[in-house]
Amino acid sequence: MAQFEYGTILDSLMTPDVVSALGSVREHRGRQELYKTLQPATLERLCEVAKVQSTGASNRIENVSTSEVRLRKLMQHRVGPKTRDEREIAGYRYVLDMIHESHDSIPVTPGVILQLHRDLYRFCDVSFAGRWKDSDNIIAERSADGHVVTRFAPTSAAATPAAVERICEEYARWAKDGTYDPLLVSLVFAFDFVSIHPFNDGNGRMSRLLTLLLTYRSGYDVGKYVSIEAEVERTKGTYYEALAASSVGWAEERGDYAPFVTYMLGVMAACYADLDARVSLLSSGGKSEDILRAYFEGLVGTATKRRILDDNPTLSQRTVERVLQKLQAEGAIEKVGAARATAYRRVDR
Repeated sequence: MAQFEYGTILDSLMTPDVVSALGSVREHRGRQELYKTLQPATLERLCEVAKVQSTGASNRIENVSTSEVRLRKLMQHRVGPKTRDEREIAGYRYVLDMIHESHDSIPVTPGVILQLHRDLYRFCDVSFAGRWKDSDNIIAERSADGHVVTRFAPTSAAATPAAVERICEEYARWAKDGTYDPLLVSLVFAFDFVSIHPFNDGNGRMSRLLTLLLTYRSGYDVGKYVSIEAEVERTKGTYYEALAASSVGWAEERGDYAPFVTYMLGVMAACYADLDARVSLLSSGGKSEDILRAYFEGLVGTATKRRILDDNPTLSQRTVERVLQKLQAEGAIEKVGAARATAYRRVDR
């Protein structure tokens, strides 16, 4: 079992790349604090959108999903879960709400982690909820010829309770110490947690929920307003590459945390930049048409109508539909796909 000496690990992360990425996130955080003072209503609207996006994205990464309509109704407590997937989604929403509302009062201890895992499955009748894994697990992938190969062997079931206890102790020590930015301590903890893989099921979702909890406790709460989970889903290939790179030699205490930490700092910087753009659009006071023109000018790739509505929560669905028709008629944007896959993109001239 890795010994989790966070002092040594954190010191090894003081490289130009990591320090530069951390500096970018800090710079963005300073602007967010200003938004809290000047744009509280705007942030409140963004918060509700981010909760829906976070719950949907984090579960889809684990192949747990429902329709967009059902997802929103579940998030708004307008319906109860019907399927196993919806029960897991409802559990994620429950824990996410708790973290949003009470993060500063939720200590990072083994007991609390078990409680959060139990709540993740509060709507499911499963025996493993709130319990450490009872058998060894592996992280595997299917090769091109169809064979399943082990990519990574997490901590054994027997060693898991002690390993989780250890990383909680190290997190508490170094987050309080002040030598290193608590955000770095949080990301090291998040990687160790997912590498230990302490549960029979739900490890990925728990790692993302704990990442939110720890980053919020560290004063970096952009995930409340722009979904970190959605950005991870969007860059899922790079996410798994970073995990794989940092996993090499981890169990033998030779792992390099930098790929994962640098990736996550990039995710957070992207979310902060997205927040800057959204606040600018929502607070501009411009006409609906001007807001959507500016939105498409800054859009990379395509956006579904649902995403456009989520990214511009001050605009009604009727207004968005009317402006989309006008922009298409002008040739400023074009529609791609059909039915549920319909999306829109800017036309470059």
